[in-house]
Amino acid sequence: MYSRVLVPVDLGDPDIATSAIARAVSIVKSSGGSLRLMNVLSMIPAAYIDYVPTNFDTQEREKAEEALKKIAEDSGLEPSRVSTVIHLGAIYHEVLNEAEAWKADLVVIGSHHPTLATYLIGSNAANIVRHANCSVLVVR
Repeated sequence: MYSRVLVPVDLGDPDIATSAIARAVSIVKSSGGSLRLMNVLSMIPAAYIDYVPTNFDTQEREKAEEALKKIAEDSGLEPSRVSTVIHLGAIYHEVLNEAEAWKADLVVIGSHHPTLATYLIGSNAANIVRHANCSVLVVR
């Protein structure tokens, strides 16, 4: 079974995150493994730096940490089996890096329903599926 399950969480779209987290928690409970919840913060384009507060990055990180902490507490898993991590950068690169560094054996991703844009330029979920070194479960 899977002992280390990574779930990237899009805090801006809780419906997608909810179904992926529920599936991951079920897998972790049945396998006796551990869960890592992850959020990736976007980098602010240099052109906008002058228009945001100087502590904007810190505020965003704190909000994300608090949101992930709440999700972890509500997961129904013992605290020792759930961890959280925040990254900064491109979503699929950061998810792949975390999966590798944490030695995840499964990544569970919530996915948007496909649109013309995702067919043309791809999606984060598609890139993770194509390039992950471990199993990936995409939950709709």
